Amino acid sequence: MTKAVVFDLGGTLMEYKGMPLNWDEYYYSGFQNVNKLNELSLSEEEILDATKILKDYNPRNCGREYEVAPETIFDDATSGWKKKPTIGKIIDDFFSGMFLEARIFDYSVRIINECKGKGFIVACLTDLPNGMPDKMFRKAIITIDSLFDLYVSSQICGARKPNKKGLEYIADYFGIDVSDILFVGDEKKDENTALNAGCKFMYIEEYLNNF
Repeated sequence: MTKAVVFDLGGTLMEYKGMPLNWDEYYYSGFQNVNKLNELSLSEEEILDATKILKDYNPRNCGREYEVAPETIFDDATSGWKKKPTIGKIIDDFFSGMFLEARIFDYSVRIINECKGKGFIVACLTDLPNGMPDKMFRKAIITIDSLFDLYVSSQICGARKPNKKGLEYIADYFGIDVSDILFVGDEKKDENTALNAGCKFMYIEEYLNNF
């Protein structure tokens, strides 16, 4: 029996306009922006080295299912720089250089409210973009964040999909069995997460057509 509906976010309820699933090609411009805003006079090699390290952390490249703190990632990526601002400023300037624009899909508020109206627990489970702090991502979903009974990110639960830990975290929080969850997503890794956890799954297109 379904007691909770858990939505993936990126590609399911929202998107960053024009961004592909893998953000590798934008890392270089992000570090260029850090260099420019902080007048670091970094060499091309220093920027390329930082870009490579960040790419190595990218879960879509390395397949890691555990989360790493953004501060750890960017401290490692910039470890070869002779001078640098605080890690927090590096992170802020890096992502501002990617010119991200979030868009909540037109149907998102409606389907969340419909689920709640039917008596379901409604939560979300999202993998954060590589190196992005939780607080930065949550600003992008501010119009729907408060609608969820629980927000869970890879930083909160410590694991990335298809690891089942996030869904188990949600089940434990509400005191339900993980099999009572319907997970809704847009990628194969979402489906595999549900399979690993032993809960039901629907692709967002199917959900919109049938639920």
